Amino acid sequence: MKKAILYSLLTLFVGNITAQDLLNSAEKLLETEGKLKIGGYGEIHFNQELSPDIVHNADLDVHRLVLLFGYQFSEKTQLISELEFEHVVEVYIEQAFIQHKLNKYMNFRAGLLLIPMGIINEYHEPTAFFGVERPDLDKYVSPTTWREIGLGFSGTILPASLKYQVYVVNGFQSFDGSPLLSGSNGFRKGRQKGIESTMSTPNYTGKIEYFGLRGLNLGISSYFGKTQSSLYDGLNKNDNTMTTKADSSVVGVNMLGLDARYSIKGWQFRGQYYYTSISNTKAYNEFTANSSGVANNLGSSITGYYIEAAYNIFGLFEESGEELYPFLRYENYDMHHSVAENVSRNNDYNNTIITTGLSYKLEKNVVLKGDFQFLKTKSDEEYTKIFSLGLGFIF
Repeated sequence: MKKAILYSLLTLFVGNITAQDLLNSAEKLLETEGKLKIGGYGEIHFNQELSPDIVHNADLDVHRLVLLFGYQFSEKTQLISELEFEHVVEVYIEQAFIQHKLNKYMNFRAGLLLIPMGIINEYHEPTAFFGVERPDLDKYVSPTTWREIGLGFSGTILPASLKYQVYVVNGFQSFDGSPLLSGSNGFRKGRQKGIESTMSTPNYTGKIEYFGLRGLNLGISSYFGKTQSSLYDGLNKNDNTMTTKADSSVVGVNMLGLDARYSIKGWQFRGQYYYTSISNTKAYNEFTANSSGVANNLGSSITGYYIEAAYNIFGLFEESGEELYPFLRYENYDMHHSVAENVSRNNDYNNTIITTGLSYKLEKNVVLKGDFQFLKTKSDEEYTKIFSLGLGFIF
């Protein structure tokens, strides 16, 4: 009885948020009216390394412009697609999937899908995160923007305040005639992105999010399977030598992600944690050794996390539609959390990044950003300092 009263009081105080608050840009487009739906987002960046003794030119970049197109075939069946232009000269398809509503709790999805790991891979619009650049954790540990061709189910169970996704997808490619995985970049270069992808074995991914208390969102996500290799194409199943060679060109991947977001009275707190276990790295590193016989250096496990806090100063004054957030993020990730016996642990792959700055929202969908980053590996004695400015928008 006491627990029930306490829960009722807690619910009365914090309230509930709706599933609408948990939608990314593509999912929001699914909810808009009309047969043909158009949206998009973009960001422009200025980055300059700061040094007391050395002059560094600044980099200016139209980092990305993404155009979203949706079409409603019927009340149950819809199309979502994202066309991304990166650095002006690169063009990618970021998402392209069909969603079919089976019932009020379940949707079927098929096509090019975002892997539902962590926060940033799904919520990566420039107005959705603090800092000019996305966290490095979501560049190397969970290689945003991470998407593959697959199919599965998604939905929201409102009575339980749960959102879920579960998919069968294509995996990272580890070998295409040359190695694609390494200690420095992890799986980033192994993303296939739906571009003439190779598939030798399916992978599996899923996420559950809880949003039962106002301002609070908790997520647990997972990804597991094996990487893909071109050596399996045309392989004679009775050829033990070639089978062993092909098996040495792939690794097993088991990734776990935990994330939390909490907003209260102008404060925003966020955190992410990843742990990735990688099997068969000894054989893979030996098979992908360079021409001098030096083994590759892919780690046997990768881990990383960040914690972040921000406060809306303009929330102290009358409502103006503008928001100003000073923020601070502490981030660490280790690409060599553990290594196989044929690899020496490299402290250059253990990275700490401190990012602090301001995000000024002129209105909900337009943001100006500025920050300082302090980066250091475990081998470094001093931090590298980078100053960045950014303009972001979504429509």
